Amino acid sequence: MKKVILSVTNDLVTDSRVHKVALTLLKMNFKVVLVGRKLPGSPKLGHRPYKTKRLKLFFKKGPLFYAEYNIRLFWFLRLRKGDVFLANDLDTLPANFLISKLKGKPLVYDSHELFTEVPELLNRPGKKAFWRAIERLILPKISKAYTVSESIARLYQKKYGTPFRVVRNLPHREELLMVPPEKSLAADERKLILYQGALNIGRGLEYAIKAMQHLEGARLLIVGDGDITLPLKKLVADLKLADRVSFMGKIPLQELKYLTAQAHLGLSIEEDLGLNYRYALPNKLFDYIQQQVPVLVSNLPEMRAIVETYQIGMILEKHDPEVLAKQLQEALFNRDLREQWIENLPLAARDLCWEHEEKILEDIVRELR
Repeated sequence: MKKVILSVTNDLVTDSRVHKVALTLLKMNFKVVLVGRKLPGSPKLGHRPYKTKRLKLFFKKGPLFYAEYNIRLFWFLRLRKGDVFLANDLDTLPANFLISKLKGKPLVYDSHELFTEVPELLNRPGKKAFWRAIERLILPKISKAYTVSESIARLYQKKYGTPFRVVRNLPHREELLMVPPEKSLAADERKLILYQGALNIGRGLEYAIKAMQHLEGARLLIVGDGDITLPLKKLVADLKLADRVSFMGKIPLQELKYLTAQAHLGLSIEEDLGLNYRYALPNKLFDYIQQQVPVLVSNLPEMRAIVETYQIGMILEKHDPEVLAKQLQEALFNRDLREQWIENLPLAARDLCWEHEEKILEDIVRELR
């Protein structure tokens, strides 16, 4: 059995994509090791059917973190037997590329996003230039690569001549969940609006919070953590919205689905801050769909196409708190609309699942066995 070593820069707790990829590789009779990092507040990992390693680093963010991580990752990979190296995102690519060349082993690249166009780099030309230099140096030399949407794949291929396949971040197919009483959130009759994912700039969260000032009969649940967690909590406190907005923190993958299943509406309202968000197909959108939760999404091409194809939710008109509140009101309380969406969601859930999507991944790595 050949061994695949996958690497990411997160703590593995909530990264559903790499978990699904690892399970698919196991099914293909690869040995699998998943490498990430351990933060001071990282919870313990639940049982995984593959090996995991979380590196403890001195630096937690910024250029020194990326440098330390890649140096540590290089030596971790150098001292272990690996037959295939799978780099997740640009921030793990330098170490993986050097090791694949040094050992003469195949490299596979999974680009979860358009890394050089993330909002965090928009006003940081020096850092953006650095990552673009890494891209220009390595991407033209990669033969096996895939990403999360057709728009990103086309852009990479045009820019670097590298053929990118598309493996969307779809969840495993599940039957509609019956939520056990001990996991129920129904403290009152209010409708539940859910955001799950990273709490970073450009996710539309500030607007969603402000919209709750103008919306009765609903609660906003925010699941996850990130760079703007504290400012968002301060905003909720300043607006005196603690009774309408709840921060749930990070929730392990195996538990999150029970919370998702209880929502009446799922949000994916990223702002158009650069090409990365414009071409995004967030995994939370598909998680909502798999639990048959109607959605409200940004008017961005990839997300809009999914919602319009299956007629399972509403397209955001603009990021204005009052306009957003009116759309939330409509999406939560218009019975005719909701009946139509709920009727269409089972078909969307059957189509948009990992069991279909993983066939593309299997085709990419089959010859490496």
